[in-house]
Amino acid sequence: MLEDKLIVALDISDKRKLKFLVNSLYPVVKKFKVGLIAYTAFGPEIIDWLIKKGVDVFLDLKFFDIPNTVAEAAKIIFKKKLWGFTLHLKMGKENILRFKEIIGKKNKKRTKIIGVTVLTSQEAKIEEVLNLAEIAYETGLDGVVCSVWEVKKIKEKFPSLITITPGIRTKKTNDDQKRVATVKEAEDAGVDFFVMGRPIIKRKNPLKAVKEILNLRKEVK
Repeated sequence: MLEDKLIVALDISDKRKLKFLVNSLYPVVKKFKVGLIAYTAFGPEIIDWLIKKGVDVFLDLKFFDIPNTVAEAAKIIFKKKLWGFTLHLKMGKENILRFKEIIGKKNKKRTKIIGVTVLTSQEAKIEEVLNLAEIAYETGLDGVVCSVWEVKKIKEKFPSLITITPGIRTKKTNDDQKRVATVKEAEDAGVDFFVMGRPIIKRKNPLKAVKEILNLRKEVK
């Protein structure tokens, strides 16, 4: 079902607005992304609040550091009941394997480890994204963040990888994203999850926006 694929990005620095948004959308929306904006504004406190509420938390901080540093941060994450978190695949295969070795069996709650390929704000060749997805596959990560336009190829080559796609819009727009797609295009590509922020959180009635999006089966002209 389309509603099971939606992850709403909590790119909000006002705590009252953030909590209002989550309270308005849950349980229609069950997954929320905490990225740099919300985490910088509120720190782990907002994660604890979301977990207590019962939502699935996707922590998107794109860890990119030496294996020991990323592993120590991951160990803190594993103590919580997060749905998933991201690290950057440009860390490289050797570093990610070392990271996996350090964390060992600490991930008892099975928090998903998702590798970021190329930001959707950048142009990218399919070969570059596939090479990075291959690192995720060979190092045993759970999935990748990519654009809609790489999903089919990734699914063909690495069917076990979860695909999470940001840059989703209700219609074609000109903003800071390059590799964007509509909800229908994401659905047609067979994405596992798609992330939406501004088309929902900027609306006066975010729940109405979500219901419109979940009923959307064709591009808005």
